[in-house]
Amino acid sequence: MLFLGKKSDQGFDNLQGSALNNPLVWDGDRYQPSNRVSEMLTESSPGKRTCSSLQCTSTWIAPWRNRKRPIFEDQWGCSGRCVLNFVRAAVRRESADHTAETVAPHRHRVPLGLLMLSQEWITHSQLQYALDLQRTTGGRIGEILISECGIASEYITRALSLQWSCPVLSSRGFSAREMALVAPRTFVDKLGLVPVRVAGSKLLYLGFEDRLDASAALALELMSGLKVESGLMQAEEFRSIRTLLTENEGVELKEESWEETDAMAGRITAILEQKQPIASKLVRVQGNYWLRLWLEPAARGKFAMLPSSGEDMLDYLFTIER
Repeated sequence: MLFLGKKSDQGFDNLQGSALNNPLVWDGDRYQPSNRVSEMLTESSPGKRTCSSLQCTSTWIAPWRNRKRPIFEDQWGCSGRCVLNFVRAAVRRESADHTAETVAPHRHRVPLGLLMLSQEWITHSQLQYALDLQRTTGGRIGEILISECGIASEYITRALSLQWSCPVLSSRGFSAREMALVAPRTFVDKLGLVPVRVAGSKLLYLGFEDRLDASAALALELMSGLKVESGLMQAEEFRSIRTLLTENEGVELKEESWEETDAMAGRITAILEQKQPIASKLVRVQGNYWLRLWLEPAARGKFAMLPSSGEDMLDYLFTIER
């Protein structure tokens, strides 16, 4: 009970009048500290975290509730209800339409064959032959130029980088052990991306084989706290480091499906209340809601919010069934 025992805190000693004589008041539902008591509790404990929920109406925080956990997107809630408010707002934000959710339309770009012809990397006859073969057998024009016309894959990658106005990346500085922690492996497999390296402690290079994915780059930027630079890689080099990446252990991943977003928000809140992370974030990547939890301070690595290891980290991937 409140005020039992010796008043060792100076803030309690300064309480006077009705606040001291009547420290608890009935609000129609339960007893809570009077406003003056609540003010003095805050004044006597400078630096303590306060509830970030704009909808919070409580003047009483359970003394057993940790003020350092759980943290969701730099916010702390004084109760599960306040945490749920944060999560619902984040889910609404991520559920909204994003222009970056869709891969940029390819039809507005100069056709690969014409671009290579303009750079004099192929001849007109080679282009005509490749186009005729593509109409007959299908397939990608770049792969046909490599397999049937003997064009080096380097020229295909350079042409694609001109199409997408992005750099050509190399695997120099790639660490499979570190990069395996950047994103869930399912993103590597389904979205065709590979985190390549961190440069200058502020820039994360993200590699793709033949086209960029803006939504994936944006999600990694928000989740990692690093600026993300997307680029293309030669097919052989891309596939080689992707294989190395998948051979290393990443952050533990749990996948769940829900029928609607409100139920998903409730589940996320339950996870936060149970796991009590020191940091957590939610981002959407196409149809997936990615929740990442940092369970202990040591989980943070040397580069912004990238993990130092898979220990004390946890990923959840939620999908909404349509």
